[in-house]
Amino acid sequence: MGEFSSVEKDGHVTIVTINRPERMNALHPPGNKELGEVFDDFANDKDQWVAIITGAGERAFSAGNDLKYQASGGKMFPTPAGFGGLTSRFDNYKPVIAAVNGVAMGGGFEIALACDIIIASENATFALPEPRVGLAALAGGVHRLPREIGMKRALGMMLTGRHVPAAEGKELGFVNAVVSEGQALEEARRWAEMILECAPLSVRASKQTAMDGMGEPSLEAAMAAKYDLVGAMSRGKDYIEGPLAFSEKRKPNWSGE
Repeated sequence: MGEFSSVEKDGHVTIVTINRPERMNALHPPGNKELGEVFDDFANDKDQWVAIITGAGERAFSAGNDLKYQASGGKMFPTPAGFGGLTSRFDNYKPVIAAVNGVAMGGGFEIALACDIIIASENATFALPEPRVGLAALAGGVHRLPREIGMKRALGMMLTGRHVPAAEGKELGFVNAVVSEGQALEEARRWAEMILECAPLSVRASKQTAMDGMGEPSLEAAMAAKYDLVGAMSRGKDYIEGPLAFSEKRKPNWSGE
């Protein structure tokens, strides 16, 4: 248990909970620094293959930047991994799932957007309301949202700061699944289990290729590019175990090596 978060390791799954319910899980630099260390540990732990991040309590995933802390003169300082330890992290190819159990505003929404999968409870709401308080969603929100749902739809959210319910988020395309209130974490665990049915290095190679390929100028260039984790996958033990298990009509025993 950290000062601003808690961590549970369940088999190959790390579950991270932002633990500031009295502030609707809003984050300040000390909280972001702590979460950065949490996700450093996840990235470096060879036995941890999938992470889930959620918020404590029933009201909020994260209300974003702790404006009360900032307005009171609290010391503001940059953190290398960004908001929630995720928004400026570009070298983690292990999958991360956001279990959004309520409000995801500003930096809270940016944390969710930095994850690979978003599971939302039906009472969840999303917004990038920074312009309403003289700011901008510069922890990746203004860049990630257009890439995920298209420029016009993204600007419709970013220029108004309007609140988008979970069902509309799924329709727009940034939410993967909507579940009943209180069920987001359970559903995120189910998705994590589906990921664990796949070879870990194959999952990471797929994520790296998809994400890094987006930076190539064309489809042809993306397909021709070299990706480190594809090589690691092809040299790994699981590259043999998968076809062997299929031929023997049994479940594979993934080693992650």
